[in-house]
Amino acid sequence: MKAQRAAWLLCWTVAGAAPGAFADETAVRYPDGAATFQANCAVCHGHEGRGQPSLAPPLTAYPAHYIAAAAGRRQLAMTVLYGMFGDIAVDQQHYNFKMPGFVRLGDDALAGVLNYVVFDLAHAPADAKPLNAADVAAAREEPATGEAVRQHRAALIGALGL
Repeated sequence: MKAQRAAWLLCWTVAGAAPGAFADETAVRYPDGAATFQANCAVCHGHEGRGQPSLAPPLTAYPAHYIAAAAGRRQLAMTVLYGMFGDIAVDQQHYNFKMPGFVRLGDDALAGVLNYVVFDLAHAPADAKPLNAADVAAAREEPATGEAVRQHRAALIGALGL
């Protein structure tokens, strides 16, 4: 045990960092959302939400911008509920894919995964209002096709100047 601790301290000393220096940077605010993300989204978007070329876009760019606008919050909920089909651009890269919807998951679970994406992966400002189950339930009351979700996104991107 002493040998393991000494080796650990030596690594930190060599790296020039104090033990615990990075603990706050890696803290996950939405662990339940992280678990849902890893089980349902990471296969396409990657474990850190950075996307995969020619498969799925990164989730680290736009969701943080969406959270402050009512239409953006709706976009987030619509996307996880109904998926999205067709060509989109993110950071000047094009993706033409069919994201499945996750309407089978509950409103609390979907709000959790969206908050994980928005706050833990995309690093939205801490003072932004997290999504809740009622936000997802409101979008669930108005079913949409994956194409309609993509069209809503296009209008939102234009309105936000992204």
